[in-house]
Amino acid sequence: MHPPGATLFVTFRLADSIPKATIRIYQAKKDWLTAEEGRLKKLRLGGDSPELIAQQERLRQFHREWFKKFEDILDAAKCGPTWLKADEIAAIVADALHWRDGKVYRLDAYCIMSNHVHVVFAPYLTEKDLRPIQTENGLRYESEEPPLDVIMHSLKSWTANQANALLNRSGEFWQHESYDHVVRNDEEFDRIVNYVLQNPVKAGLVNHWQEWRWSWKRE
Repeated sequence: MHPPGATLFVTFRLADSIPKATIRIYQAKKDWLTAEEGRLKKLRLGGDSPELIAQQERLRQFHREWFKKFEDILDAAKCGPTWLKADEIAAIVADALHWRDGKVYRLDAYCIMSNHVHVVFAPYLTEKDLRPIQTENGLRYESEEPPLDVIMHSLKSWTANQANALLNRSGEFWQHESYDHVVRNDEEFDRIVNYVLQNPVKAGLVNHWQEWRWSWKRE
């Protein structure tokens, strides 16, 4: 579950939009780094131990580097489908993002590209919404306000069904995994929103972000 009250930067993409061989390399490296972090935590090192801090920074750097690699592959759009190029399909996604604005999150910005979507939003889940539930496996929390995984499942399921019907196809539309990042402060928020809006400019599709029909930010 994401931190209550957090603003999130989320990227989700069409199924098979990144080569499987690339995904296998990424997953193997991620698994090793995550396992190493777990090993250090089992040694009961303090949260401020140099070894654990260094490993956590390696993991963060890994995610930054691979996010850029994935973004470059997606912008090149040389692998997998590009269904979001069609205005009718992009409109389904845009409408779904706006429909949830004010209901389950505050929508701040998004950009819909040919095979992936960047979105910045703040789910309405806050600490006061959390209810502690004791289970056999320990304490967990529930809330009437949906967390990120519930929001994304709803968003991706609805848009996939609508898009598949329009495309007269069946099967997986979105890749199951999404990338999400907690926005830490106002400075990072401004940088991320600018990054989202500049995506079609960086890809050479338009000269100014306002020219891209499927970019939007809250005034």
